[in-house]
Amino acid sequence: MSGGIPFGTNRVIVIFLDGVGIGEPDAEKNLFFQDDFLFFRDIFGEVPHLGKQRLEKDGVFCFPVDAVMGVSGSPQSGTGQVSLLCGINAQKKLGMHFGPYPHSQLRPVLEKRNIFRELLRQNKQVAYLNAFPKVYFDIVKKRRQAFGAIAYSAHSAGLRLGRASDVRRGKCLTGEITNARWNTRLGYRLPVIRPETAAARLLRSSRYHHFVLYEYFLTDYIGHGRVKDEKHTLMQSLSAFLTSVVEGIDKHTTLIIFSDHGNAENLSVKHHTMNPAIGLAAGKHATLVAKKVKQLSDYYKIILHILK
Repeated sequence: MSGGIPFGTNRVIVIFLDGVGIGEPDAEKNLFFQDDFLFFRDIFGEVPHLGKQRLEKDGVFCFPVDAVMGVSGSPQSGTGQVSLLCGINAQKKLGMHFGPYPHSQLRPVLEKRNIFRELLRQNKQVAYLNAFPKVYFDIVKKRRQAFGAIAYSAHSAGLRLGRASDVRRGKCLTGEITNARWNTRLGYRLPVIRPETAAARLLRSSRYHHFVLYEYFLTDYIGHGRVKDEKHTLMQSLSAFLTSVVEGIDKHTTLIIFSDHGNAENLSVKHHTMNPAIGLAAGKHATLVAKKVKQLSDYYKIILHILK
Protein backbone atom coordinates (compact mmCIF):
# COMPACT_ATOMS: atom_id res chain seq x y z
CA MET A 1 0.00 0.00 0.00
CA SER A 2 1.22 3.47 -0.76
CA GLY A 3 -0.11 6.97 -0.99
CA GLY A 4 -3.50 6.50 0.57
CA ILE A 5 -6.52 8.57 -0.49
CA PRO A 6 -6.90 12.31 0.09
CA PHE A 7 -7.42 13.42 3.67
CA GLY A 8 -11.07 14.11 4.43
CA THR A 9 -12.39 11.71 1.78
CA ASN A 10 -15.47 9.72 2.75
CA ARG A 11 -14.69 6.08 3.39
CA VAL A 12 -16.85 3.05 4.13
CA ILE A 13 -15.89 -0.11 6.02
CA VAL A 14 -18.30 -3.04 5.77
CA ILE A 15 -18.11 -6.09 8.01
CA PHE A 16 -20.35 -8.92 6.89
CA LEU A 17 -21.48 -11.32 9.62
CA ASP A 18 -23.04 -14.45 8.16
CA GLY A 19 -26.27 -15.62 9.76
CA VAL A 20 -26.85 -13.04 12.49
CA GLY A 21 -30.37 -11.94 13.35
CA ILE A 22 -32.18 -10.29 16.23
CA GLY A 23 -33.67 -12.94 18.50
CA GLU A 24 -35.15 -13.56 21.91
CA PRO A 25 -33.51 -12.31 25.13
CA ASP A 26 -32.58 -15.86 26.14
CA ALA A 27 -28.97 -16.85 26.79
CA GLU A 28 -29.81 -20.52 26.29
CA LYS A 29 -30.88 -19.82 22.72
CA ASN A 30 -29.28 -16.56 21.72
CA LEU A 31 -25.52 -16.61 21.12
CA PHE A 32 -25.27 -12.87 21.64
CA PHE A 33 -26.69 -12.98 25.16
CA GLN A 34 -23.97 -15.40 26.26
CA ASP A 35 -20.97 -14.26 28.28
CA ASP A 36 -18.46 -14.89 25.48
CA PHE A 37 -19.90 -12.14 23.29
CA LEU A 38 -19.76 -8.77 25.03
CA PHE A 39 -19.75 -6.52 21.97
CA PHE A 40 -23.31 -5.24 22.27
CA ARG A 41 -22.97 -4.70 26.01
CA ASP A 42 -19.64 -2.93 25.53
CA ILE A 43 -21.06 -0.58 22.89
CA PHE A 44 -24.71 -0.12 23.91
CA GLY A 45 -24.87 -1.40 27.48
CA GLU A 46 -27.46 -3.97 26.38
CA VAL A 47 -28.19 -6.56 23.69
CA PRO A 48 -30.81 -6.06 20.96
CA HIS A 49 -33.72 -8.49 20.99
CA LEU A 50 -37.15 -8.89 19.41
CA GLY A 51 -38.70 -6.71 22.12
CA LYS A 52 -36.13 -3.95 21.60
CA GLN A 53 -34.70 -4.16 18.11
CA ARG A 54 -33.28 -0.64 17.82
CA LEU A 55 -30.45 0.65 19.98
CA GLU A 56 -28.47 3.88 19.86
CA LYS A 57 -25.65 5.18 22.00
CA ASP A 58 -22.95 7.75 21.31
CA GLY A 59 -23.66 7.79 17.58
CA VAL A 60 -23.64 4.01 17.11
CA PHE A 61 -26.89 2.46 15.88
CA CYS A 62 -28.29 -1.06 15.86
CA PHE A 63 -31.40 -1.74 13.78
CA PRO A 64 -33.47 -4.58 12.25
CA VAL A 65 -33.27 -5.40 8.54
CA ASP A 66 -35.87 -7.37 6.58
CA ALA A 67 -34.25 -10.47 5.09
CA VAL A 68 -37.50 -12.12 3.93
CA MET A 69 -38.32 -9.32 1.49
CA GLY A 70 -41.82 -10.49 0.61
CA VAL A 71 -40.86 -13.99 -0.51
CA SER A 72 -42.18 -17.05 1.32
CA GLY A 73 -39.75 -19.44 2.95
CA SER A 74 -36.70 -18.98 5.15
CA PRO A 75 -34.00 -16.57 3.95
CA GLN A 76 -30.85 -18.09 2.47
CA SER A 77 -27.30 -16.90 1.91
CA GLY A 78 -27.21 -17.04 -1.88
CA THR A 79 -30.13 -14.73 -2.52
CA GLY A 80 -29.57 -12.65 0.60
CA GLN A 81 -25.98 -11.84 -0.28
CA VAL A 82 -26.85 -10.97 -3.88
CA SER A 83 -29.44 -8.54 -2.49
CA LEU A 84 -26.80 -6.98 -0.24
CA LEU A 85 -24.14 -6.75 -2.93
CA CYS A 86 -26.28 -5.66 -5.88
CA GLY A 87 -29.08 -3.61 -4.38
CA ILE A 88 -31.88 -5.75 -5.83
CA ASN A 89 -34.53 -8.03 -4.36
CA ALA A 90 -32.76 -11.19 -5.50
CA GLN A 91 -35.29 -13.37 -3.70
CA LYS A 92 -38.14 -11.85 -5.67
CA LYS A 93 -36.22 -11.89 -8.95
CA LEU A 94 -35.52 -15.61 -8.53
CA GLY A 95 -38.95 -16.35 -7.08
CA MET A 96 -37.55 -18.07 -4.00
CA HIS A 97 -34.85 -18.00 -1.36
CA PHE A 98 -31.78 -19.94 -2.44
CA GLY A 99 -28.42 -20.88 -0.98
CA PRO A 100 -25.82 -21.25 0.19
CA TYR A 101 -24.26 -20.21 -3.14
CA PRO A 102 -25.62 -17.76 -5.70
CA HIS A 103 -28.12 -19.31 -8.11
CA SER A 104 -26.94 -19.63 -11.72
CA GLN A 105 -29.68 -17.21 -12.83
CA LEU A 106 -28.32 -14.55 -10.47
CA ARG A 107 -24.63 -14.87 -11.30
CA PRO A 108 -24.84 -12.58 -14.36
CA VAL A 109 -26.42 -9.89 -12.17
CA LEU A 110 -23.76 -10.42 -9.54
CA GLU A 111 -21.02 -10.11 -12.16
CA LYS A 112 -22.38 -6.93 -13.74
CA ARG A 113 -23.51 -4.80 -10.80
CA ASN A 114 -21.89 -5.95 -7.57
CA ILE A 115 -20.72 -3.19 -5.25
CA PHE A 116 -17.01 -3.77 -5.95
CA ARG A 117 -17.47 -3.45 -9.71
CA GLU A 118 -19.72 -0.41 -9.44
CA LEU A 119 -17.28 1.45 -7.22
CA LEU A 120 -14.38 0.56 -9.49
CA ARG A 121 -16.37 2.03 -12.38
CA GLN A 122 -16.48 5.23 -10.37
CA ASN A 123 -12.69 5.14 -9.96
CA LYS A 124 -12.86 4.34 -6.26
CA GLN A 125 -10.17 2.39 -4.43
CA VAL A 126 -11.73 -0.81 -3.09
CA ALA A 127 -10.49 -3.79 -1.10
CA TYR A 128 -11.80 -7.20 -0.10
CA LEU A 129 -9.75 -8.01 2.97
CA ASN A 130 -10.31 -11.75 3.24
CA ALA A 131 -7.59 -14.25 2.44
CA PHE A 132 -8.27 -17.85 1.45
CA PRO A 133 -6.27 -21.06 1.92
CA LYS A 134 -4.90 -23.05 -1.01
CA VAL A 135 -7.62 -25.69 -0.67
CA TYR A 136 -10.24 -23.04 -1.39
CA PHE A 137 -8.59 -22.04 -4.66
CA ASP A 138 -8.30 -25.71 -5.62
CA ILE A 139 -12.04 -26.18 -5.07
CA VAL A 140 -13.26 -23.10 -6.95
CA LYS A 141 -10.89 -23.84 -9.84
CA LYS A 142 -12.76 -27.12 -10.35
CA ARG A 143 -16.23 -25.87 -9.39
CA ARG A 144 -16.83 -22.19 -10.05
CA GLN A 145 -20.26 -22.48 -8.41
CA ALA A 146 -18.50 -23.15 -5.09
CA PHE A 147 -17.59 -19.46 -4.92
CA GLY A 148 -19.54 -17.65 -2.22
CA ALA A 149 -21.33 -14.51 -3.38
CA ILE A 150 -18.90 -12.03 -1.81
CA ALA A 151 -15.70 -13.71 -2.97
CA TYR A 152 -17.20 -14.23 -6.42
CA SER A 153 -18.16 -10.55 -6.62
CA ALA A 154 -14.64 -9.45 -5.76
CA HIS A 155 -13.09 -11.97 -8.16
CA SER A 156 -15.41 -11.09 -11.05
CA ALA A 157 -14.70 -7.39 -10.49
CA GLY A 158 -11.02 -8.09 -11.06
CA LEU A 159 -9.80 -7.99 -7.48
CA ARG A 160 -7.09 -10.43 -6.50
CA LEU A 161 -8.22 -12.69 -3.67
CA GLY A 162 -5.83 -12.77 -0.74
CA ARG A 163 -3.63 -15.75 0.10
CA ALA A 164 -1.55 -16.89 3.06
CA SER A 165 1.35 -14.71 1.93
CA ASP A 166 -0.90 -11.64 2.25
CA VAL A 167 -1.84 -12.65 5.78
CA ARG A 168 1.82 -12.97 6.73
CA ARG A 169 2.47 -9.46 5.40
CA GLY A 170 -0.49 -8.07 7.35
CA LYS A 171 -2.41 -7.05 4.22
CA CYS A 172 -5.32 -9.50 4.54
CA LEU A 173 -7.20 -11.30 7.30
CA THR A 174 -8.25 -14.90 7.56
CA GLY A 175 -11.97 -15.53 7.88
CA GLU A 176 -11.58 -16.36 11.57
CA ILE A 177 -9.63 -13.21 12.52
CA THR A 178 -6.72 -14.60 14.56
CA ASN A 179 -5.29 -17.22 12.10
CA ALA A 180 -5.44 -19.95 14.76
CA ARG A 181 -7.84 -22.23 12.85
CA TRP A 182 -5.72 -22.09 9.70
CA ASN A 183 -2.86 -23.47 11.76
CA THR A 184 -4.75 -26.17 13.67
CA ARG A 185 -7.08 -27.30 10.89
CA LEU A 186 -5.18 -26.58 7.68
CA GLY A 187 -1.57 -27.05 8.75
CA TYR A 188 -0.39 -23.48 8.20
CA ARG A 189 2.23 -21.82 10.39
CA LEU A 190 0.84 -18.32 10.46
CA PRO A 191 1.48 -15.95 13.35
CA VAL A 192 -1.52 -16.00 15.68
CA ILE A 193 -2.65 -12.41 16.15
CA ARG A 194 -4.89 -10.70 18.68
CA PRO A 195 -8.35 -9.51 17.56
CA GLU A 196 -7.24 -5.97 18.25
CA THR A 197 -4.33 -6.42 15.83
CA ALA A 198 -6.71 -7.68 13.15
CA ALA A 199 -8.94 -4.64 13.75
CA ALA A 200 -5.95 -2.33 13.38
CA ARG A 201 -5.10 -3.95 10.03
CA LEU A 202 -8.66 -3.42 8.81
CA LEU A 203 -8.60 0.21 9.92
CA ARG A 204 -5.20 0.73 8.28
CA SER A 205 -6.52 -0.65 5.00
CA SER A 206 -9.37 1.85 5.09
CA ARG A 207 -6.85 4.70 4.96
CA TYR A 208 -5.86 3.51 1.48
CA HIS A 209 -9.31 2.61 0.14
CA HIS A 210 -12.68 4.28 -0.19
CA PHE A 211 -14.40 0.94 0.44
CA VAL A 212 -13.20 -2.07 2.41
CA LEU A 213 -15.20 -5.24 3.04
CA TYR A 214 -14.37 -8.05 5.46
CA GLU A 215 -16.42 -11.25 5.68
CA TYR A 216 -16.91 -13.38 8.80
CA PHE A 217 -18.79 -16.64 8.22
CA LEU A 218 -18.28 -18.64 11.43
CA THR A 219 -21.38 -17.16 13.08
CA ASP A 220 -23.44 -19.11 10.55
CA TYR A 221 -21.36 -22.22 11.19
CA ILE A 222 -22.13 -21.92 14.90
CA GLY A 223 -25.83 -21.45 14.20
CA HIS A 224 -25.84 -24.65 12.13
CA GLY A 225 -24.09 -26.57 14.91
CA ARG A 226 -20.93 -27.05 12.85
CA VAL A 227 -18.65 -25.43 15.44
CA LYS A 228 -18.98 -26.44 19.08
CA ASP A 229 -15.65 -26.93 20.83
CA GLU A 230 -14.29 -23.58 19.57
CA LYS A 231 -17.44 -21.50 20.03
CA HIS A 232 -16.31 -19.68 23.16
CA THR A 233 -12.92 -18.69 21.76
CA LEU A 234 -14.36 -17.64 18.42
CA MET A 235 -17.03 -15.44 19.97
CA GLN A 236 -14.57 -13.78 22.33
CA SER A 237 -12.32 -12.98 19.37
CA LEU A 238 -15.17 -11.66 17.22
CA SER A 239 -16.48 -9.50 20.07
CA ALA A 240 -13.07 -7.95 20.74
CA PHE A 241 -12.48 -7.41 17.00
CA LEU A 242 -15.80 -5.62 16.45
CA THR A 243 -15.39 -3.46 19.55
CA SER A 244 -11.91 -2.39 18.43
CA VAL A 245 -13.15 -1.47 14.95
CA VAL A 246 -16.08 0.59 16.28
CA GLU A 247 -13.81 2.40 18.72
CA GLY A 248 -11.08 2.95 16.13
CA ILE A 249 -12.86 4.49 13.13
CA ASP A 250 -12.05 8.10 12.33
CA LYS A 251 -14.39 11.02 11.62
CA HIS A 252 -14.32 10.47 7.84
CA THR A 253 -15.34 6.81 8.00
CA THR A 254 -18.73 5.12 8.08
CA LEU A 255 -18.78 1.60 9.49
CA ILE A 256 -21.57 -0.75 8.43
CA ILE A 257 -22.04 -4.20 9.90
CA PHE A 258 -24.62 -6.24 8.03
CA SER A 259 -25.90 -9.80 7.72
CA ASP A 260 -27.91 -11.84 5.23
CA HIS A 261 -30.36 -13.69 7.50
CA GLY A 262 -30.93 -14.88 11.04
CA ASN A 263 -29.42 -18.05 12.48
CA ALA A 264 -26.95 -17.73 15.36
CA GLU A 265 -29.45 -15.82 17.50
CA ASN A 266 -31.46 -19.04 17.94
CA LEU A 267 -29.23 -22.00 18.77
CA SER A 268 -32.26 -24.16 19.59
CA VAL A 269 -32.64 -24.83 15.85
CA LYS A 270 -30.02 -25.68 13.25
CA HIS A 271 -31.55 -23.76 10.36
CA HIS A 272 -32.03 -20.15 9.36
CA THR A 273 -34.67 -18.11 11.12
CA MET A 274 -37.35 -15.67 10.02
CA ASN A 275 -35.99 -13.04 12.40
CA PRO A 276 -34.78 -9.67 11.10
CA ALA A 277 -31.11 -9.58 10.17
CA ILE A 278 -28.86 -7.44 12.33
CA GLY A 279 -27.78 -4.04 11.11
CA LEU A 280 -25.27 -1.72 12.74
CA ALA A 281 -23.81 1.63 11.75
CA ALA A 282 -21.20 3.90 13.31
CA GLY A 283 -19.18 6.89 12.24
CA LYS A 284 -19.77 9.79 9.88
CA HIS A 285 -22.99 8.72 8.12
CA ALA A 286 -24.31 6.29 10.73
CA THR A 287 -27.54 8.22 11.26
CA LEU A 288 -28.35 8.10 7.55
CA VAL A 289 -27.67 4.37 7.32
CA ALA A 290 -29.81 3.56 10.38
CA LYS A 291 -32.66 5.71 9.06
CA LYS A 292 -32.69 4.50 5.46
CA VAL A 293 -31.97 0.77 5.65
CA LYS A 294 -35.16 -1.28 5.89
CA GLN A 295 -34.27 -4.37 3.87
CA LEU A 296 -31.12 -6.05 2.59
CA SER A 297 -31.11 -4.33 -0.79
CA ASP A 298 -31.09 -0.83 0.74
CA TYR A 299 -27.40 -0.86 1.73
CA TYR A 300 -26.18 -0.71 -1.87
CA LYS A 301 -27.63 2.70 -2.75
CA ILE A 302 -26.63 4.19 0.58
CA ILE A 303 -23.01 3.08 0.19
CA LEU A 304 -22.91 4.54 -3.30
CA HIS A 305 -24.48 7.76 -2.00
CA ILE A 306 -21.90 8.12 0.76
CA LEU A 307 -19.02 7.56 -1.64
CA LYS A 308 -20.31 9.59 -4.61
